[in-house]
Amino acid sequence: MTDVADELIEVVLVDDQQLVRSGLRMILESEPDIVVVGEGGDGREGVRLARTLVPHVVLMDIQMPVMDGLAATEAIGELPDPPKVVVLTTFERDDYVFRALRQGASGFLLKNAPPAQLIDAVRVVAAGDSLLSPSITRRLIQAFADGPAPAEHDPALDLLTDREREVLGLLATGRSNAEIADVLIVGEATVKTHVSRVFDKLGVRDRVQAVVWAHEHGVT
Repeated sequence: MTDVADELIEVVLVDDQQLVRSGLRMILESEPDIVVVGEGGDGREGVRLARTLVPHVVLMDIQMPVMDGLAATEAIGELPDPPKVVVLTTFERDDYVFRALRQGASGFLLKNAPPAQLIDAVRVVAAGDSLLSPSITRRLIQAFADGPAPAEHDPALDLLTDREREVLGLLATGRSNAEIADVLIVGEATVKTHVSRVFDKLGVRDRVQAVVWAHEHGVT
């Protein structure tokens, strides 16, 4: 996978409707820094394209034949160098949202989102961040609050410094790096360093997985 700071953002589209894929391609390729390198009509094809093309981002529909987008997202996450996955759907259903996030999606976007939001989503996740809207973050947190008790203590938590645990707790509330920096009264670059170390120590890939991990282990 190439460095998105210097190269075009390579995207694979996975949707069983050709018309939808054509519309997404037209929107994305109107931008000078994005190129669509492949298209698939079902989840299995999406996994194959992710493996062979190694794009930066996969835009993944949920309801498809052969293999649905949730199963495909999970399979892509198990690849040696997995791309970021943004799940697309026509409904903002909680069961879809939570399953997609648990299975490794870096973002969730409604198909009727404005073109500018789609383009921004691709850039955000390609840069290594996550696309988790405040409304979804609130519902995710509430789902954990209403769910079963947190998992038993994970030794990975002991690897975190006091400041890293503080950062993880703020991540779990859905705060951005800039917002965390304001709370801790430190520079945003310092927060990015802490966030990166938290990811490494917990074995998570991005903010979404960090939020899920934190709530599963009672870190709030």
